[in-house]
Amino acid sequence: MSRPAEHPSHWLPEMLRSAGLARAFTLATLGTVFSGHAIQWLAGLVTYVTIVAGLCVVGLGMLVARRREISLWRLLPVSLVVFLCWTIISVFWSVSPSDTVVGWVSQVAVAFLAIVIGHVRDTLQTARALGDVMRWLLSISLGLEILIGILMRQPVHWLGIDGNIARFGPVEGIFGSRNMLGFVAVLALVTFVVEWRTSSVRPGVAVYSVAVGGVMAVLSRSPTVLALAAAVGAAVAALALVRHARPHNRMTLQWSLGAAVVLGLSAAYVFRHQLIAAAGPDFSIRANLWRVLSFYVRFYPVQGFGWFGPWPREEYPFVAIDFSLGKQYTTALNAYADLVLQIGWVGTFLFMAMVGIAVIRSWLVAAERRSIVYAWTPLILVTLVVNSLFESFALFGAGWLILVVCLVRAGQSRSWRERLDAVESAETLPPRR
Repeated sequence: MSRPAEHPSHWLPEMLRSAGLARAFTLATLGTVFSGHAIQWLAGLVTYVTIVAGLCVVGLGMLVARRREISLWRLLPVSLVVFLCWTIISVFWSVSPSDTVVGWVSQVAVAFLAIVIGHVRDTLQTARALGDVMRWLLSISLGLEILIGILMRQPVHWLGIDGNIARFGPVEGIFGSRNMLGFVAVLALVTFVVEWRTSSVRPGVAVYSVAVGGVMAVLSRSPTVLALAAAVGAAVAALALVRHARPHNRMTLQWSLGAAVVLGLSAAYVFRHQLIAAAGPDFSIRANLWRVLSFYVRFYPVQGFGWFGPWPREEYPFVAIDFSLGKQYTTALNAYADLVLQIGWVGTFLFMAMVGIAVIRSWLVAAERRSIVYAWTPLILVTLVVNSLFESFALFGAGWLILVVCLVRAGQSRSWRERLDAVESAETLPPRR
């Protein structure tokens, strides 16, 4: 006599709570969002949106199944909620309310996937998943560049790959542009080194990962890679200095480093024109774009023109900016400039406060805890902050996904939530006799 089939109400919650599904969901989400350009090129935008929507449904089921494990207070960072509320409020003064709603929904969908990852995976598991995805995507990118640029007699423009690897770049891989490839390569290198230091992968895999990440970063010939590498290197040195300092000297050292960062940023702003002139033609193009953009910012400096994310080509003022420069841009090539243009100085302040709080929290945790895995979050945040000076990747897509993951990770430590949990734990303890 055969056993009766188990009722779905029994096995489905167990599957949604399982560690195997959490790992598969994290890999699928990271792989989908980082491969967004390739998926849209091969199968179209509708396919990509359908995959993301399906992942959101699975993620919602996972959170519902784990509702007893997840505290409501820890589910969402307050700063993220405030920022997203401001972006949707901008629909009331947006030049195109329908585009604002579409841009906001896509931003919230990616943020939701990141929130699920932040609650079903810890920091090491998240870094390991990102490392696995980056190994595959960078290896595929390198293989396709070799195939199209060297092995094929007649190079084809497939997946946006120009086939310049025989001339040592610039190459794009499956990411659509050399700047996106450079950004992904730096994120991958940070993750690969953390994997290496935590012995999460075999030494051979670690060496291969760092090698392929470094090769793709160099071949991208992205003008931002050098700046990102310098910023991450400085952050690594500063964090190592703080971690090896004596506890009673650590706070003074932290304040000194903070003051040095503020002075450095102030000096860079004062001498920004000289720095842009010395940086070469790529940054001169950005400077011209920012100069034209600053004219339109003056119309609505407080609230902006409304949230869009990537620029809609037919809407004002984006079409006017493109016409003035004789080129078509999809972003301001600067996340902060995009924020000022779209959601004004208020939205820019909320974004900078959100990211700044996360950087400080994650930095302090990494400075106090001995495991090197805690350095992953602040180093990734530093990469995102510096890259935002040259690109708008942190506002949507893969950059936004990783940013929200880091916000969730940082929000789970050194916040009012820990004090609230401590109070609740104390109240549940039995009274002493």
